[in-house]
Amino acid sequence: MRTYGWMLAALWLGWLGYWIASSIGVKAVARRQGWQSRLAYSAPLWVAAVLLGSPSLPGFLSERFLPDDASIVLIGVLLTAAGLGFAIWARVHLGGNWSAEVTVKHDHELVGTGPYALARHPIYTGLLLAFVGTAAAVGEWRAPIAAIIAGLSFWYKLGLEERLMVETFGARYEEYRRRVKALIPFVV
Repeated sequence: MRTYGWMLAALWLGWLGYWIASSIGVKAVARRQGWQSRLAYSAPLWVAAVLLGSPSLPGFLSERFLPDDASIVLIGVLLTAAGLGFAIWARVHLGGNWSAEVTVKHDHELVGTGPYALARHPIYTGLLLAFVGTAAAVGEWRAPIAAIIAGLSFWYKLGLEERLMVETFGARYEEYRRRVKALIPFVV
């Protein structure tokens, strides 16, 4: 099982490296949310990362909720890779409009093609799938708890983004919201 642990670490670290490198050269910020709202969605993600990245945690957090089975772990690794790949596709497609914070950029464009035709927040869709895949691969209670925490953080942040996009794009964004689900294609 240690091989899968290294595979998961390589996937997540590769994604993080890409995320940092691709943040260079994005458009300048025209408007941003306050630091309090950023803390409200980023702090839970750090908690989720610690839960996933810790080799051992006390009590029930290190107990298994899935059997220690190589096929389950492999499916989890594949789901993690698919989720991170989807998030990267969305990030590439968003281009210079991307920001780690809830912002509007100078010359911000409303993107509704590629992965944005499937979900309004496909980066969160991909990351949530990656968290679920990692939870399956890890198989300990700490992992689905981390996925739930991440999902709640994404839901909070996408709510902030939705309000800002409606303020920025008005009726165009409302029409986009009617056509495309927020997080899970064709569902939510």
